[in-house]
Amino acid sequence: MATPAEWIEGARLRTLPLAIAPIIAGSAAAYEIDAFKPWYAFLAFLVAFFLQVGVNYANDYSDGIKGTDEGRVGPMRLVGSGAASAKSVKYAAFLCFGLAMCSGLILVALANQWWFLAIGASAVFAAWGYTGGEHPYGYMGLGDIFVFVYFGLVATLGTLYTQSHELTVTGWVSAIAIGLISCALLMANNVRDIPTDRKSGKLTLAVRLGDWRARIAYCAEMLIALLLGAFVVPHNPWFLVTFILLGPTVHSCVTVLFKQGPALIPVLKQAGIVALIYSILVAISVWLHGLNLLSNTVEVFTGY
Repeated sequence: MATPAEWIEGARLRTLPLAIAPIIAGSAAAYEIDAFKPWYAFLAFLVAFFLQVGVNYANDYSDGIKGTDEGRVGPMRLVGSGAASAKSVKYAAFLCFGLAMCSGLILVALANQWWFLAIGASAVFAAWGYTGGEHPYGYMGLGDIFVFVYFGLVATLGTLYTQSHELTVTGWVSAIAIGLISCALLMANNVRDIPTDRKSGKLTLAVRLGDWRARIAYCAEMLIALLLGAFVVPHNPWFLVTFILLGPTVHSCVTVLFKQGPALIPVLKQAGIVALIYSILVAISVWLHGLNLLSNTVEVFTGY
């Protein structure tokens, strides 16, 4: 029987910044138009948190029973290592999905946006179908689409829309950027697993692209995510603060381009941290813009 520490490790908490980042960014976009609702943001976080952990347990279960976790160099797998039974891990995934749905139902009711129930249901089915079922789309190279749509667009714009009932440029740019960073994290994870995935028939996008092109894709996703901020700068110059992340992003790109195997594991945590810091910088830029510091400074020096 797995210990509590092993269950926590199996939840892969290093990926949780990807659950937090879109909630912060979406809430910041809502704050920008005076529509921020803290309780709605908290409920959105619960949805994202339980979905993230549920996805991790579901992947652990599905990969474990299919035998695709054998010989991997990444974090410990509960089923693959034999630390927990496949049945218990599956039930843990279902429990997390149930808690996500309960949180989402409360959020939908408060926001009076009942059509979001369809999006929430699709998110749960997509989470399970990534590696579960007879034809898991993660094994066909389509997992990156799921990550971009649900961890980027749906999580960020959903957070914004339930609070404000509208979408903004800041919201869209943040959603696309976080979606790309999430895809980059997945790409780095799959680059590390290319040898074992290819052997087991798991044709992730990294496997389909091949080692070198997959590494280039990681760099492109990370850099484009940050450069998209240029679309927000015209109406909020403070958004330039997000470009601070170009330094650590370039460093992670160098690691992905030239390191192998276990040396790529820290990149997963780095990508998650970049997403989290990015969302915090988005919030800071929105707050500073709301203070009208630039306009006040110009007025002081010019008299206009």
